Amino acid sequence: MTDERPLRVILANPRGFCAGVTRAIEIVEKCLDLYEHPVYVRHEIVHNKHVVESLRSKGAVFVDELDEIPDGALTVFSAHGVSKAVVDEAARRDLPVVDATCPLVSRVHKEGQNHVAKGREVVMIGHEGHPEVEGTRGQIPGGVHLVSRPEHVEQLPIEPGTPLAYVTQTTLSVDDTREVIKALKERFPTIQGPDFKDICYATQNRQSAVREITREADLLLVVGARNSSNSNRLREIGAQMGKPSYLIDDADGLDPEWMKGVRTVAITAGASAPEALVRALVQRLATFGPVEVIEQEGVDEHMQFKLPRLLQEAERQRLGTPDPSTSQESDL
Repeated sequence: MTDERPLRVILANPRGFCAGVTRAIEIVEKCLDLYEHPVYVRHEIVHNKHVVESLRSKGAVFVDELDEIPDGALTVFSAHGVSKAVVDEAARRDLPVVDATCPLVSRVHKEGQNHVAKGREVVMIGHEGHPEVEGTRGQIPGGVHLVSRPEHVEQLPIEPGTPLAYVTQTTLSVDDTREVIKALKERFPTIQGPDFKDICYATQNRQSAVREITREADLLLVVGARNSSNSNRLREIGAQMGKPSYLIDDADGLDPEWMKGVRTVAITAGASAPEALVRALVQRLATFGPVEVIEQEGVDEHMQFKLPRLLQEAERQRLGTPDPSTSQESDL
């Protein structure tokens, strides 16, 4: 920078952890606290290497498949959800399981199952290969027809008049799915779909925040993992708005060349990225000169999801406290 004016750093609000990620991480930490080590986790609990490495250092063992888990070992399913085949295999082996599937993902599973029970085929709007999509495919009897773009709708091998419904990957926002839903309704006018309330609040909020702050920025930095769907989408939004936009794992990913001529930087973080990584990035920016940090005014998120009943009961038993309620609890 050529003068003394500070670099403006605008922090998106909200950013970082959503309620489903917070719950999933807490589940692994509770398992490590309440049960003998090691605790096995199928796939990354969430898509962030820093989170995974932190939990690994505490005793968590991450595996790709159940056959890597010894008999009798405590097993945690990731926040993205798993197929019924995985659930059944764990039951066949009598593996003690704690399910960290995000409750919003579980709701998508239930919606799809309900549609099939009513005689409808199910279309899923999502990305091929994403763990959540693979889990949902395996939770809905008969599987799903997968589409990710409006042009895919015309390729669906579905006869006119077939009872039909759609569900969406939770890391897609209303804006992400709007054109695909429009194409579905044009080809299949009677297709059933979820209410807007079923769209993941965290995805929509973070995307709206990025659109707002990128308008007044010269550069957008997204802290998140390369394999994080929602983080990639945040970067894409910045690029669509005509601003240089980069997805980085952490402060070490910042290229000084990006800072040439930049007066205002917008920063956000994917739903699996810890706040500490954002703070470290701000500190890195401060090495280029004075910075003025501005917190964007945004939506306050108060959503919280309960831990699985198994962990609640184990914690009560350890503390010797009575069960406060015998009623059924909802995660939502």
